[in-house]
Amino acid sequence: MADKLDVKQGTLALMILKTLEGLGPLHGYGIARRIEETSKNRLSLNYGTLYPALLKLEQEGFITAEWRQSENNRHPSSLGCAIEHLLDVS
Repeated sequence: MADKLDVKQGTLALMILKTLEGLGPLHGYGIARRIEETSKNRLSLNYGTLYPALLKLEQEGFITAEWRQSENNRHPSSLGCAIEHLLDVS
């Protein structure tokens, strides 16, 4: 198994924004899994790390969240949040 990485402050926000830019709106779980996947599992995100970062990005106007019923009605409503990247970085 690969060694875990130490991540500098602010890096998670950039990874979240880059993930949303590339894949479009995602649930928090999808964002976490994609970051883990692209890091070859050297980064492991838990909800206590991810959701405060998402909240901060939303409060700062970088993303927006839309609450809606999940497609299969099997997830708690907190996972029914589609997060979208708002910045045009081109």
